[in-house]
Amino acid sequence: MEVYTFEQILEYIDLAVNAVLDNDKLINLIERRNYMSGKELLSAFRNDLSNYSPEQLTHIQEKGVWSIGQMYDHIILVAHEYLDNAEACTSLSEEQPLGKTRIGEQLIKHGGFPPVKIRLPDEMNAPPNNTDSNEVLAKRIDEVIERLEQWEVIIDSVNPNYKVEHGGFGWLNAMEWVELVEMHSRHHLRQQKELERYI
Repeated sequence: MEVYTFEQILEYIDLAVNAVLDNDKLINLIERRNYMSGKELLSAFRNDLSNYSPEQLTHIQEKGVWSIGQMYDHIILVAHEYLDNAEACTSLSEEQPLGKTRIGEQLIKHGGFPPVKIRLPDEMNAPPNNTDSNEVLAKRIDEVIERLEQWEVIIDSVNPNYKVEHGGFGWLNAMEWVELVEMHSRHHLRQQKELERYI
């Protein structure tokens, strides 16, 4: 498999978004925001855990393919990372005049990642943990859901000009970081269905 730089990956995402948006027949390939909230989506992932045996959860079909448990670990870790950045926005005291990159603007505008597989360079692509049980993963998802519930209460009170930079999407405010939790989790629905075919 060829490994691309982070900049090449962002360029590929940009091209994929434009290709989909330019074709009316393909417009439905990008799931629209508000189909499910981040909390509802993570609750659905949590409920799905009961469908997998411990062996199915950790099954790796072939080298370079994650197990379902690894996918869950990744979704949870990224959600916490995004919520940490949202939290960092609340501790700022200076407004940030800079905005999102072109790709970041498209991502927020269209409410989701394009329907393409993304592989980061190896140094950014360490395999996720594959040892957590169904119960541990459920507890970890509950912790993310609890954080999202806390954000529902305070999100509107955070200055939208307090921003933290994302390496590819530019300067995002707290609300945008929280929205990314749902977008990123939803992006992995296709992967979940694909991995389920292996077990």
